[in-house]
Amino acid sequence: MLVWLLKQYAPFFEQLSGASTGDSRVFLTARMALAAVISFLTALVCGPFAIRWLKGRFRERIDSASARLNELHAAKGNTPTMGGLFIVAAIVIAAVGCGDLSNRYLQQAMLVVIGFGAIGAIDDWIKITTRKRGVTARQKFSAQMILALAICSWLYMVQLSQPQGLELIFPIGRHGIYIGVAFIAWAAFVIVGSSNGVNLTDGLDGLAGGCLVLAGSAFAVLTYLSGHRVMAEYLDIPHMVGAGELSVLFAAMVGAMLGFLWFNCHPAEVFMGDTGSLPTGALLGYGALVIRQEVLLVIIGGVFVVETLSVMAQVTSFRLTGKRILACSPLHNHFVFRGDPETKIVVRFWISSALLALLGVASLKIR
Repeated sequence: MLVWLLKQYAPFFEQLSGASTGDSRVFLTARMALAAVISFLTALVCGPFAIRWLKGRFRERIDSASARLNELHAAKGNTPTMGGLFIVAAIVIAAVGCGDLSNRYLQQAMLVVIGFGAIGAIDDWIKITTRKRGVTARQKFSAQMILALAICSWLYMVQLSQPQGLELIFPIGRHGIYIGVAFIAWAAFVIVGSSNGVNLTDGLDGLAGGCLVLAGSAFAVLTYLSGHRVMAEYLDIPHMVGAGELSVLFAAMVGAMLGFLWFNCHPAEVFMGDTGSLPTGALLGYGALVIRQEVLLVIIGGVFVVETLSVMAQVTSFRLTGKRILACSPLHNHFVFRGDPETKIVVRFWISSALLALLGVASLKIR
């Protein structure tokens, strides 16, 4: 909407905007800031109404596979969940209002957010309305892969026109490996893996939300830089024409997550559920794929990676040796079992996420 209005008055704004080497001549940085503010205010204003509505219908059921973890989290029972509904709504509203909807990357990214949000909502619905723990792992993974493969097939067609669009690039040394049509399967794996990584991290009040703010901020910067010809050339990173528009969506995600954290900080008034964790995690993966920075995703999203690896290591160790290497997985639950205060665990994970985000962005200057 905002882009359309600016284009209608292009002659007037031409004198103000001047020539730009970025993706957009219609105030991309200003639209990023506005998207963040709109999504934050949307989440903040809609939050109380959404929480009251969710409280009467969708309350969290503490029913993990660990009896001790259920006991430790017993106080969280009946807290409304599916708060991801107003996270997704805030992101979409801000993106529609401030983004260029003719941009194919933005169209695909919004499909990622809405599609993975729907999968998460179905999973949450089943958890709450039945005695099941949501859809089975196989069903969830299959749904995620089908959606991801469809989106990544479309993304593959777009990336064909980009000079390095189908290369797997290593930040240090800038070496690239052309992967061709294998990009589709690889991209689907990245999106689904990132989505589930965030989902596994969402176990304590404010934990996933705070980490998403920091990782999302980093990718807002990275997508902006990748879409800016001069900055991309200066930093020697792939210049992806049109990728800068994704910075508007990432800014909207950061704003929405800040608004959500207003209610999700300890003690949480609402949980995001799979409805919020799956789409935001998938969006991080999608953004990394567009700008060809999957390696940086591993660094910037390091907290999500470690949480995922902790689960894999725990399961592997138990199956092979019958012993657990952690008191409870994912990693944050290990510290809960150790007796550390929840707020201390969350803040330390936030600090780690902030340092990793800074490291990821700073690594752009490493030749």
